[in-house]
Amino acid sequence: MTTTTIPVRLDLDTHAAIFGKAMNHLDNAATRELDRVDFDARLRELIRIRASQLNGCAYCVDTHSRDALAVGETAQRIFALPVWQESMFFTDRERAAIAFTESVTRVAATHVPEEDFAAVAEHFTPDELGAMLSLIVTINAWNALGAAARPWQPELEGAR
Repeated sequence: MTTTTIPVRLDLDTHAAIFGKAMNHLDNAATRELDRVDFDARLRELIRIRASQLNGCAYCVDTHSRDALAVGETAQRIFALPVWQESMFFTDRERAAIAFTESVTRVAATHVPEEDFAAVAEHFTPDELGAMLSLIVTINAWNALGAAARPWQPELEGAR
């Protein structure tokens, strides 16, 4: 199999190292919030994957799909994530989180309407919502960096 390499546009570790460290701190803070409220690891990864799919960040889709498998998520549910609304594989709580993720990820178009927030608030406590919002904002920031600069490359398993 021949693969195509997508060239790195900008090596952020070299050309924005201070910002990269700040992003890592932001990511760690979001993770601590998720840990504090015992937010399900599989749902964390589904949120990361769905935002990354919407934002077109190939590296993040690959990375978080692998991470999801590592924490016990099934390949079938990962494959169904782009069509979650038509899939019976997700609980009402997960559906609310995924819908909220989409609304926040598309903030320029949606402005996260009251009904989107109210729908997710039916399934999550305020602390869980704060942690989830921290996660969504953080993955969207990573996705913006990944899609714009392409500083990281996913690697095809078994490629020669």
